[in-house]
Amino acid sequence: MKVSRITRPAIVLAAMSVLWLGLAPAIASAAVPGTAVSAGTGWIRLAHLSPNAPAVDVYLYSFGNPDAKLVLRHVGYGIVSPYEPVAAGDYSVAMRPADAPATTKPMLSAGVMVPGGDAYTVAGVGPYPGLRLQVIEDKLTTPPGRALVRVIQASLRQHQVTVSYAGQLLAARLPFASVSSYRALSPGTATVRVLGAGSRASTDVTLASGTVHTLVVLDGTGGLMIDPLQDAAGSAAVPAGGAATGFGGTAPHGAPSPVPWVAVITAGTLLALAGGGRLLRRSRPTSSRA
Repeated sequence: MKVSRITRPAIVLAAMSVLWLGLAPAIASAAVPGTAVSAGTGWIRLAHLSPNAPAVDVYLYSFGNPDAKLVLRHVGYGIVSPYEPVAAGDYSVAMRPADAPATTKPMLSAGVMVPGGDAYTVAGVGPYPGLRLQVIEDKLTTPPGRALVRVIQASLRQHQVTVSYAGQLLAARLPFASVSSYRALSPGTATVRVLGAGSRASTDVTLASGTVHTLVVLDGTGGLMIDPLQDAAGSAAVPAGGAATGFGGTAPHGAPSPVPWVAVITAGTLLALAGGGRLLRRSRPTSSRA
């Protein structure tokens, strides 16, 4: 079959569109831990879980590098950042009073070794006079057909809480500033209930197969509050989002999704196909980070 001069560019443009659409999943997977692309990548997220401590600025440093890799400003109680992908290695986290110069001596600091494929939460916990940074190891994978759930107890008003999901006990009399073990549960949607000595709270949570969740118990304005975080979803895929309380303008941003670019390219291809003949008749034109 003879291919016209107009049809040839159309075929090439259509092929390019299909190629970009085929590449989209591969580009997206580059930010997913557990894949071949990110075998040397670990994950860190930062949290402020001390009810009576003031807002802070949080700095993340690579070991031996005085320049901050990431700075989060005005991080207040109940805030959990999205995960930040980092090259496997040693890091340190420092907290300074909000708006303090970067040269100010940290009020708290802690080191964390991040192997490739692992994830950690570094959180300011405890009452303000005894505030400390705690390094918490996070899981990214689950037993087949199950979901994992744990509890972080960050309510100072209720010194101990008992937490259940669909009547199954997740944590009994969990003390303030402590973390429960993970519990493997069947997928589904059910009610999480938190009971303290003088307050209680509940919320519905959906657990999908292969997902990992952290339930953060907080002091709210009217009593206890539950903040359900989804840490990982299927095949060790860490979501971009952090706590439901939001991280505002301080949030680090992951790699942009390729989908908008694919849409632009596809739209451009369709326009080119529609106007190919007319075009051929014309002459040729001569992720705040520190």
